[in-house]
Amino acid sequence: MRLRNKPWAIKLVNEHPESVLQNPDPEKKIDWAARFGNDHPIEIEVGSGKGHFITTLAEKHPEKNYVALELQTTAAGIILRTKLEKGLDNLQILRGDAANIDLFFAENTTDVIYLNFSDPWPKTRHEKRRLTYKSFLAKYKQVLKTDGQIQFKTDNAGLFAYSVQSMNNFGMHFDFVSVDLHHEKPEILEKNIETEYEHKFAAKGNPIYALWANFLSE
Repeated sequence: MRLRNKPWAIKLVNEHPESVLQNPDPEKKIDWAARFGNDHPIEIEVGSGKGHFITTLAEKHPEKNYVALELQTTAAGIILRTKLEKGLDNLQILRGDAANIDLFFAENTTDVIYLNFSDPWPKTRHEKRRLTYKSFLAKYKQVLKTDGQIQFKTDNAGLFAYSVQSMNNFGMHFDFVSVDLHHEKPEILEKNIETEYEHKFAAKGNPIYALWANFLSE
């Protein structure tokens, strides 16, 4: 969902280049260790929206670094406001297109990629835009560490079925699959951090589909 432009958010983003990297040079990999000031493990959320998920993760796990990859400036500003309020030094915001993720991150550098409630692009002619299409999977494989993981959540049954098939065709291994995440075992629910969309959809009684997958061979 596209957010309405908020002048304050755009101004805030422009005032904090140390926290928000905008339009990075695609010819040069980003030095994330320099931006974070450490070499802690990196986890990425592709399409962070208003940022509840990624800011909550960053607050819970100061020993890890998090990158919110978000195209919209207004969304980046909303995430940045929360980051500054909570003093989340382990969170960076990258304004960029997910299609260029392999240009923003060096090979074998990322531990987890989160895909939360991505646009389903339901029309067949838009298949290549889905974030679980094979060309995106190839780029995720490139930036993830050997034992890195993709964690995916959606309320869209069609996108979920497509994603399972796409990942299976790509030769991925599934660590966890659920067609009703909010009714899983307590040990699974304890690990789950809801996004804004997830909270809204679940409150309406909609099932939440989820999977964790990696590129390790059997």
